[in-house]
Amino acid sequence: MAKITALILAAGRGKRMGGRVSKQFLEVEGRPLLTYTLAHFEAHPLIDSLIIVVPAANLDYCREIVKKYSFKKVEKLVAGGKERQDSVYQGLKALTAETEWVVIHDGVRPLISPFVITQVIKRAKETEAAVVGVPVKDTIKMVNSDLSIAQTPPREKLWQAQTPQVFTKELIVKAYQKAKELGWQGTDDASLVEKLGVPVFMVPGEYHNLKITTSGDLVFLREKLKEKDFE
Repeated sequence: MAKITALILAAGRGKRMGGRVSKQFLEVEGRPLLTYTLAHFEAHPLIDSLIIVVPAANLDYCREIVKKYSFKKVEKLVAGGKERQDSVYQGLKALTAETEWVVIHDGVRPLISPFVITQVIKRAKETEAAVVGVPVKDTIKMVNSDLSIAQTPPREKLWQAQTPQVFTKELIVKAYQKAKELGWQGTDDASLVEKLGVPVFMVPGEYHNLKITTSGDLVFLREKLKEKDFE
């Protein structure tokens, strides 16, 4: 049976949130935000193991979290890098030889549903590479440096990418190695795979699967947690 490892990225410093505590460790309803995300992957039957990428200074604290909340699938804790791309690369280097599929997910997207996790893994197994996303709701404008509008792309072709993003281990490792070799910079994992010329397929997700970035997002998260039990 092909081993599936979820790489949970929690190495950010949360600059836009403000405060002294990184957003992934902020207390939400009595527990760290990150634990809500981990719980979904811990409980999911298709996920065999977890690798968590955290800031080097928080490794010991994260070990305490794993122990306190009994996350049995956590295989390794890895120190992240300066930027997200560096952190993913460190996580990929920590994969075991048995891993055949990699599920990459932002640690501060705690409202991901089990159904969406299942669907994106299923699609990736059919195609090698799949990502979760939602159609954009607003009209998008491309602008010039002076803020004049250069173009209005057709909205029906535009999707907002989220995570999880799922790939064969061979493919995503190759993409990141190539990026390091050639200096590629990507805004997400799929963009580096796209640079290899490999098609990546979109899987419809859910609008509430947002990345917790602002204090307003925290308010939304607390309201959603009241609607559903995420224990």
